[in-house]
Amino acid sequence: MKVWNSLLIIFAISLISCAKKEVKAPLPNFIHIFCDDMGYGDIACFGASDIKTPNIDLMAENGIRFTDFYSASSVCSPSRAGLLTGRMPQRMGINAVFFPESYTGMPDSEVTIAEMLKAKNYATGIVGKWHLGHRHEFLPLQQGFDYYYGIPYSNDMKSVVYMDGNKVDSLKVNQHYITQTYTQKAKAFIKKHQKEPFFLYLAHNMPHVPIYASPKFEGSSNRGLYGDVIQELDWSVGQIIAQLEELGLLENTLIVFSSDNGPWLVMEDHAGSAAPLRSGKMYSFEGGMRVPTIAMWKGKILSNVEVNDLATQMDWFPTFAKLAGIEPANENPIDGKDISPLLLGTGKRATDDYLFFEMEKLTGYRKGAYKLKLPFEGYKGSEWKNQEDAHDSLLINLRKDIGEQVNILSENPGKALELSTEMQQKYKEMGQLPASLTVTTAADESHFKHLANKK
Repeated sequence: MKVWNSLLIIFAISLISCAKKEVKAPLPNFIHIFCDDMGYGDIACFGASDIKTPNIDLMAENGIRFTDFYSASSVCSPSRAGLLTGRMPQRMGINAVFFPESYTGMPDSEVTIAEMLKAKNYATGIVGKWHLGHRHEFLPLQQGFDYYYGIPYSNDMKSVVYMDGNKVDSLKVNQHYITQTYTQKAKAFIKKHQKEPFFLYLAHNMPHVPIYASPKFEGSSNRGLYGDVIQELDWSVGQIIAQLEELGLLENTLIVFSSDNGPWLVMEDHAGSAAPLRSGKMYSFEGGMRVPTIAMWKGKILSNVEVNDLATQMDWFPTFAKLAGIEPANENPIDGKDISPLLLGTGKRATDDYLFFEMEKLTGYRKGAYKLKLPFEGYKGSEWKNQEDAHDSLLINLRKDIGEQVNILSENPGKALELSTEMQQKYKEMGQLPASLTVTTAADESHFKHLANKK
């Protein structure tokens, strides 16, 4: 009897011990949906009244809408490099865009989100636009991704082809169906990897010119073809959410929606709107750098919240690492900050400042509500870049003047000096920056002159 009682006691203790053991939550999935040249004013929940975006709005209602979110650059390639590495693209020498004639790409010494997540055995995939080099050593499968399907460059450049992994899948691309194709490929990736943690980078070519919508969406909006394109992208977001819900993955997936930079205004009615911001793509005014951004993780992060804190595309690298329980083994300096406290409502971003560049040139600095913009000689305008007037040094209070119209420098010289000193110190801390891998000169304007459906 004593032996039997002893066994019962041991069994009871073991049950209590097991009960006390913490049940490990599954690793979260990450989906980053990246549009190309979408403007701040192109989504209903960011102010658009002539474009319907119910699925993106649903993300905002069930997640966080970031009002002061910055891209890593005002043009394509550097913005993508910054997103994927958590680093300012100037640290890599990626200051402008790569072309099909380029011999270079993002250096393999850079550690991408995909490579970082491999520490926890994530399945990693990219569907869509890459634009970080097309030669074998620069393609996604050599940068930590298990799967790639998409167009390696912007859809206005030569050699628009679909690639599957490292090989060309199709030399013929019907651009009316790019968004449809990417959506189906993305859904297939999610379904295939539903039983394991995954990272999906869905990088749409739209609404970069030339813009196309499938027949189902042509004429569906009140802003012409451009609006139709955005509404099809919204449909795509809805398809991704529905797929996650069907597979029971919605409550374990952080979905981010954003744009690589502001709208390409010179494309007129085939461009988006940056309203109420100033200027657009290729400039470090707010319209070129501040992008519509929403994060949703049903039941995990805040819902129906507007965050006015400054945040950047580089922040997703350390944030995904934190949420996946990874300490990045990365010797490269990381510029992004972990914004999981913002997502979870437990705190603030570590800093509230940001350096602005146009290509390799430092052009300004933001700290809190204030933005200092360095003198600009102006640009007369061309077929590929819109006109902007020259200006002296600008000091803007972005909380009161989101459109950057009122220069308050003369009334606040002390604040301007404070920001200037901090800016130069932050810039100096970046150290010696490498020579540019990407050079855009007057000779490169020919790349933009074959744009289809421009007007």
